[in-house]
Amino acid sequence: MRIVIADDAVLLRAGLERLLTDAGHEVVAAVGDGTALLSAISHHRPDLAVIDVRMPPTFTDEGVRAAMLVRRQDPAVALLVLSQYVEERYASDLIADSPHGLGYVLKDRVADVEDFLGVVADVGSGGTWLDPEVVQQIFVRSRRRRTLEGLTPREREVLALMAQGRSNQAIADTLFVSAGSVEKHISSVLTKLDLPPVDGENRRVMAVLRYLESEERG
Repeated sequence: MRIVIADDAVLLRAGLERLLTDAGHEVVAAVGDGTALLSAISHHRPDLAVIDVRMPPTFTDEGVRAAMLVRRQDPAVALLVLSQYVEERYASDLIADSPHGLGYVLKDRVADVEDFLGVVADVGSGGTWLDPEVVQQIFVRSRRRRTLEGLTPREREVLALMAQGRSNQAIADTLFVSAGSVEKHISSVLTKLDLPPVDGENRRVMAVLRYLESEERG
């Protein structure tokens, strides 16, 4: 793959470049801030961008904001976001845009070279990879440990299809019902899972995450 790296830490940036190059990838640019990242993406049109959450000038969320902009302007570019700590809010925001070709990994994971390169390959080919600690924190922070027992069989079917990334129309076609009926089922699911309207698109993402957690426990 052709890859752009964005991280303000020179040593980590150089280490990632060497690691990815040794694995057979082509690092077309390695930069230290969000502005340079956007320029590199525009110029090189890479397959994947590896991006640190916190970069200059404020070291808060410049990286993830740049990643969200890349996602909107160049959706074909896969994104692998690196973070020093669990920052579930950023993960939720990114997933809400589109979960495909997206990874969110704690930097500690890079030390396990084989696993990290596996994540790079998965995300670069359009897959989704969320660090288990990020997923756990999403549930802890938002008190999303409730079971799905309150859902009807049809609502569970709809939620399962949502977890497969199906659109409302695709769900309607699969279940041989109207799109309006699907919308009503989804609204009921979100209400029963206590996901308030203020969450916007994140409501759908959180519903899917809760479903996946339920399946894992089963």
